Amino acid sequence: MTNREAGRAPAILDELPSISENKRTDCLEAAQLPGWFAGTDKLGNRTIATYLRGLLLTGARREELAAIKWADVDFRWNRLTLADKVEQTRVIPLTPYMAQQLAALPRITDREGNPNPYVFAAAHAKGMHITDPRASHAKVMLDAGVTNLTLHGLRRSFSLLGEAAGAPAGAIAQVMGHKPSATAEGYRPRSVDALRPYLAQIEAHILEQAGIKFDAKAVPGALRVVASST
Repeated sequence: MTNREAGRAPAILDELPSISENKRTDCLEAAQLPGWFAGTDKLGNRTIATYLRGLLLTGARREELAAIKWADVDFRWNRLTLADKVEQTRVIPLTPYMAQQLAALPRITDREGNPNPYVFAAAHAKGMHITDPRASHAKVMLDAGVTNLTLHGLRRSFSLLGEAAGAPAGAIAQVMGHKPSATAEGYRPRSVDALRPYLAQIEAHILEQAGIKFDAKAVPGALRVVASST
């Protein structure tokens, strides 16, 4: 039997999941948003809580968001630069709630006073930033009574909630870094400023469904410096 034939052997094929079984459809429903946000509050770790909220509110891939540095956050012009799977980078609007959340995060330094450049810094992580928040998200889901929601499901939730908010499919796809589709609303790239009202619309819709109130016109708070214990 050749290697190619071995891969098609019945014993192996029987163990493989079907396409339908392997295709995930998990997402947060609107009714689950209040409990999910409350669960992030109860984590007791502002950095991880903000990271999880960021996945939902930006639709970014987990690795893209985890790797952002303070140099990628532009509080003056309200822009956020992400590494991109299709292009090298993509720039999306920094919406009011996310700006306030990021500004409230601590800036971690080591014992020598060297700053950790990552927004979602983790003192004990090999790469200096959050790498695997699944255990924290499991706690959030348990507290919220939500089951079978993956981190990628938060990205999917952004897309579906964005549609519910009335944002154009092309704008949602561009924010998420999806490969452009010429068949979707005659796809055309939008500038950051053109994307801004749509992403703000999505954020406002999600926060409204979650029962979260905040002052969108408030200036993001000053960053705090926290020394690492390592």
